[in-house]
Amino acid sequence: MTATPTLHAWLSARPFTLSLSSGFFGFFAHAGMLAALEERGLKPARLTGASAGALIAGCHAAGLDSAALKDILFGLTRERFWDPGLGLGLLKGEKFRRHLAETLPVQDFAQCAIPLALSVYDAKSRNTRVLREGSLVAAIYASSALPFLFQPLRHEGMLLMDGGIRDRPALAGTIPGERVFYHHIASRSPWRRRNSPALALPQRPNLVGLAIDGLPRSGPNRLDAGREAYALALDTTRRALELPAAGGVIRLPATGQPA
Repeated sequence: MTATPTLHAWLSARPFTLSLSSGFFGFFAHAGMLAALEERGLKPARLTGASAGALIAGCHAAGLDSAALKDILFGLTRERFWDPGLGLGLLKGEKFRRHLAETLPVQDFAQCAIPLALSVYDAKSRNTRVLREGSLVAAIYASSALPFLFQPLRHEGMLLMDGGIRDRPALAGTIPGERVFYHHIASRSPWRRRNSPALALPQRPNLVGLAIDGLPRSGPNRLDAGREAYALALDTTRRALELPAAGGVIRLPATGQPA
């Protein structure tokens, strides 16, 4: 009888794509999880992301390692992205896009160190689109443009919004049959029903998902909670890497020490 490999062994066996879900300001937890992978030498061959996941996937694909991401996120202040203005959302998003342009080592998908696919929601067609080329700033912002908070992006004749609206797990950009490690932000947005199918971990062949329950919910006025979520996600992922990757799902309570 063959023993079920640990998550670390499963990720080490062959190339894998890392898919990062949407989840409001869950980019702190994504970055903490990524730091745990990086310290064990586990590097994704491809990245996909939606919303908060698009921010971390895009930054990492562009060349920012986990140490740089931590410095950027822990130094984030509300003033860096807070720019209210008239439009289809509270914030114009100009500060957010400017901050991205100043932060990213490269500005175009073609320059990325790791292949990248980001999910966005096209408000005109009411469908998910997957962006794989062009401006990184435009794609990351569009995928992160949470309805009512950030104004959508008008881009190449489309009105683009948060990729998590129709593709919360960011799997639209994956390739059929490829091995996928999926990091799921478990917290529920206030506008989603408690039993919404979007909150369930997807299950399919060649996919292993990790969900960490009990992470503090961050936001524009609670960035300190994001720093705590980073530390808890880092420590909990370290533990998850030693557990069997049976059934395609690993679900753990958040454990560790706050930052």
